[in-house]
Amino acid sequence: MHVTVGGDSIPLGTGPPTKEELIAHYPAQFTFHQLKTFVNSGDLGLLKRDQRLQQRYDLWAEGVKAEYGTIINYLTNHRLQWGKPDGLSKLKSELVEDDQVYEVASISPENSITHQYFTADTPRSLISIIQNDWPYSVPPEVEHTLIWTRVPIFHPAVVPKEIESRVNQDGLWGFTGLDSPPPSPSNLPSCLPALSAWGITFETMIRSEKGTEEEEELVRKAGNEVHEFVRRRWDEDVWETAWFVNPPRLQSVPGLAHIHVFAKKK
Repeated sequence: MHVTVGGDSIPLGTGPPTKEELIAHYPAQFTFHQLKTFVNSGDLGLLKRDQRLQQRYDLWAEGVKAEYGTIINYLTNHRLQWGKPDGLSKLKSELVEDDQVYEVASISPENSITHQYFTADTPRSLISIIQNDWPYSVPPEVEHTLIWTRVPIFHPAVVPKEIESRVNQDGLWGFTGLDSPPPSPSNLPSCLPALSAWGITFETMIRSEKGTEEEEELVRKAGNEVHEFVRRRWDEDVWETAWFVNPPRLQSVPGLAHIHVFAKKK
């Protein structure tokens, strides 16, 4: 199958898609405003991959598991270049980091005993930042980046018992570089129709009731380290981002912690 874009014929391939394929064959079903609304809704399960791209992913994943045994083996032993720039993605980022960041990382000891959980200062040797090879249905101007880490993000030192069950259901999220407050969940009525193909309604959403002021503050603090890492990497004068950490119920690769970042240049 071919689709013509800008006079060029874009063939439909297999495996991770190119940006041209995404635009031609899997056009974005959500605007950035809708994505930010979904992130801020309390139910990260609203964030979806194109259904046809999901089918392509499922087929690809079967081949990967046949070769590597598990997706985790594929990621840890091949795809994730710990402490190095992402040189394998077909999808390129406009954010170019200073090589010195990786030079420092390459000589830092990989000591996950010292670094028991993710912080804004976690050594790059324990991190792999890549473009999502199978992005959610985001507009072409929005990058879907993944920050993988060898250390946990949800940890008792970060997520106290008082909010453990809530974070395990809802996850964590935040925003950087916005020139105005993030979209309120009150915008959901105008955004949910975009999810009709997935059968999503108010009744099917899974989210916690608003907690006490103390609980809300604990949840905010639980995301502080991730928020600071994202804020440092994506210059707030240049980028706006929505970041999130899926709860266990939504994690496609449980046991290997990672952060999602939707980033858009201003």
